[in-house]
Amino acid sequence: MFEGLDAVFLARLQFAFTVSFHFIFPSFSIGLASYLAVLEALWLWTGRQVYLDLFKYWLKIFALAFGMGVVSGIVMSYQFGTNWSVFSDKAGPVIGPLMAYEVLTAFFLEAGFLGVMLFGMNRVGKGLHFAATLAVAVGTFFSAFWILSANSWMQTPAGFAINAGGQFVPADWWAIIFNPSFPYRLVHTVFGAYLTTALVVGAVGAWHLLRAKPAEKQANEGARVMFSMAMGMITVVAPLQIFAGDQHGLNTLQHQPVKVMAMEGHFKSYPDGAPLVLFGWPDEAAGKNLFAVEIPKASSLILKHSLDAPLKGLDTVDRKDWPPVAVVFWAFRIMVGMGMLMLALAAFSLLARVRGKLYEWPLLHRLAIAMGPAGFVAVIAGWVTTEVGRQPYTVYGLLRTVDSASKLDAPAVGASLVSFVIVYFFAFGAGTYYILKLMSHPPHRGEEGPRRDQPVRAAGITPAPVVAESLATGKEA
Repeated sequence: MFEGLDAVFLARLQFAFTVSFHFIFPSFSIGLASYLAVLEALWLWTGRQVYLDLFKYWLKIFALAFGMGVVSGIVMSYQFGTNWSVFSDKAGPVIGPLMAYEVLTAFFLEAGFLGVMLFGMNRVGKGLHFAATLAVAVGTFFSAFWILSANSWMQTPAGFAINAGGQFVPADWWAIIFNPSFPYRLVHTVFGAYLTTALVVGAVGAWHLLRAKPAEKQANEGARVMFSMAMGMITVVAPLQIFAGDQHGLNTLQHQPVKVMAMEGHFKSYPDGAPLVLFGWPDEAAGKNLFAVEIPKASSLILKHSLDAPLKGLDTVDRKDWPPVAVVFWAFRIMVGMGMLMLALAAFSLLARVRGKLYEWPLLHRLAIAMGPAGFVAVIAGWVTTEVGRQPYTVYGLLRTVDSASKLDAPAVGASLVSFVIVYFFAFGAGTYYILKLMSHPPHRGEEGPRRDQPVRAAGITPAPVVAESLATGKEA
């Protein structure tokens, strides 16, 4: 079945499939962990039951997403030994410790407090439970920190030496961890995770607002609160993400110019200002864009902040060092397109909020539902842009992908790829279906938790309304 196919291509396809599946879950759970911490903090501060109800509602969904993220992540680590043993040998002295730090400082933190977060609401004090929720949220951030540091080092290697065996060995751990692209990639990815979560939360809130009968509109407090919070987050973070993406692009131009050439579709050099190619079909064989729609000199304005700034093209690079141009070109446009749609949703929701129509504007709610998956599409498109744009290298400019793979036969790699596809679609398909089923039910008002007028003394915190009342009356809170 796989005779005649390239084993390295199949190994790349397998890793791309598994990491894409995996990336979906952390991009959701990173933002959702922070959202849960905010909800519990608001409940402790105000005593409002709706925040506790939303916390419990999203906690179940978080547990499922977190579990699927862990399982899908374990699979990838095995591939370093089975399909990419040469890469593991060459880059292991640098990449190995970074991934170990992720386990020691992040995964252990998440796993250690996850049980308290999931099952400890009625078993430990409210302050300890909130601390556990914060620990899980911080753990998800640290996990992103270390994984992105390792990935960024592969994009912009620094702080290393090469020993007699041809291995990359650490010379300066600070330079390795905080390599040139890491700060930009970390900010861009975390913002992407927050937007992904906000879009999902907003879509769920909009769904229940649309489904509610007219008499239930005011009573559907949980849907109103989650929709308002989600739209507020998108309104703040979407413009910041566009700015962060622009800065990341400028950093990429400095350290990985060939990737930017592919992103922009610049097959030739432009000494007097490069156009912005909005759409087109990159023809690598001919070295040009077919059916191109361009804005003259706009690319130079964006990348160099000058209309007439020169930009080099792929004609200055040996063809064997080109990434797959069409894949990078279109993945980048999908990512940017999703970002523009998020900005439009933010502007639309802000207009609705100003006009007092945030909960009564069906068109906004339908748009929010349609945008629910946009965050996942954007992060996958961004990953494809980053990883495919790094080709033909695993360690940029130093170790080629073809030299990183294990010596395997194509049928062996192909058989495992088919097995992954079958198992993933059944196992994770069932998990995703159950998550969607949980989301289809509206959050219900619970019986536990203090009322608005009751202090949360177990946490050592007095709700804000009680503080205000005590100041006004002189009575002890």
